[in-house]
Amino acid sequence: MPRNETTTTASPQDVWDVLVDAESYAYWVVGASKIREVEPEWPQPGSRFHHSQGIWPITLNDHSVVLDVEPPRRLVLKVKIRPLGTARVEFVLRPRAGGTHVTMIEVPGDFPSRFVFGNPLSKRLLHLRNEESLRRLRQLAEERAFKRAAAPAVA
Repeated sequence: MPRNETTTTASPQDVWDVLVDAESYAYWVVGASKIREVEPEWPQPGSRFHHSQGIWPITLNDHSVVLDVEPPRRLVLKVKIRPLGTARVEFVLRPRAGGTHVTMIEVPGDFPSRFVFGNPLSKRLLHLRNEESLRRLRQLAEERAFKRAAAPAVA
């Protein structure tokens, strides 16, 4: 399944801060339309946030669960999008000179999703979707870094 990568001028912590801000997923994940609820334990393993996918009037409500977390370098989610199935999505952040290298790996999580996304056309579309999602993630992280750098120091 798709493996997408990008490099940003934002620090690993700035990228991480966007990744663990569940409310931000509606802005950077292509297809996400609304975050309905975030559990207080988020982003601890087993915690979830509830989201809607699609465009009104056709939206699907589901949730994503944290499978593993290693702040500020790795986050693994099980994303549910019924009736299409589930996916395991892993984000890995690696410091680079002047920024961060971000890797996103998405693999089918069950038989229905392997069936739906197992053909070459679906794989290509998913790769393009994730490429755009990473572009948006990069933009949010860089905006966050810029705002943090521009904020006056608190004494």
